[in-house]
Amino acid sequence: MATREWLLLIILSIIWGGSFFFAEIALRELEPLTIVFGRVSIAALALLVFVRLSGKSMPWDIKSWRQFFIMGGLNNMIPFSLIVWGQSHIDSGLASVLNATTPLFTLVLAHMLTTDEKITANKGFGIAFAVIGVGVLIGPGALDGLDDQSWGKVAILGAALSYGCAAIYGRRLKRHPHAVAATGMLVGSSVMMLPLMLIFASPFAVNPGLATWTAVLTIALLSTSVAFLLYFHILAKAGPTNLSLVTLLVPVSALLLGVFILGERLSLNAVIGMGFIFIGLAAVDGRLFRKQNTATKGDKRAAGET
Repeated sequence: MATREWLLLIILSIIWGGSFFFAEIALRELEPLTIVFGRVSIAALALLVFVRLSGKSMPWDIKSWRQFFIMGGLNNMIPFSLIVWGQSHIDSGLASVLNATTPLFTLVLAHMLTTDEKITANKGFGIAFAVIGVGVLIGPGALDGLDDQSWGKVAILGAALSYGCAAIYGRRLKRHPHAVAATGMLVGSSVMMLPLMLIFASPFAVNPGLATWTAVLTIALLSTSVAFLLYFHILAKAGPTNLSLVTLLVPVSALLLGVFILGERLSLNAVIGMGFIFIGLAAVDGRLFRKQNTATKGDKRAAGET
């Protein structure tokens, strides 16, 4: 990935890291399906306005909208619902860590389903190293007492698998501008979420407070509208495997936000875990190792000439 894409990936991880926190707030008064519908529908309206103001137009052919709906299911409806439901059974920190398994699913799916995203030694080593880092980051005590909440953890892993499928399928939307692809996907997921919310939730039976509305609006406008504009740009430029690395950075982003905004202490486990993650990311990117190999070959040539 180019330096610009790495920076955008870090920004995206910070935005998505905050979504777990705001979902935790919204769950105090709203049901999971209501939160998800609010998230995708508000984000869809915001992006429709953005597309209009930017002079672009939405396609009207059946093929495009079929792809938008499939992408909306894989990247919004299924994972958002599973994550928010999972967070009603486990804490948001553990949810973000379990979500960090997305690159593993993406790597395997890309190897099986694409011709240009095969598993290499660097990628395999990098993903394994980064996942170990996530485990070290949360520490062994984070899983204590959660054995009776297995379904919550399974739901988050199911979301990670769905994200992996979405990263592969999303390459079919590269023919559309990023804003158009994100808008179509969110419109499709909103249409699919509306009947589910009306049937399985009670959205009109609650009167949410200001904190809940603020949380839902932040998730919708920042963690969805803005995030997916970045998402499709990185997907087009760097591919699904590199894009999925954002889920490895999300726990790190959440931890750093806690340190600098909430005044939380940075533990030794966190420092070591982040070190593992950054080494893993460097291995997947490959440039650091290529530069090291180039430097080594240059030293050998210089030694031979002398």
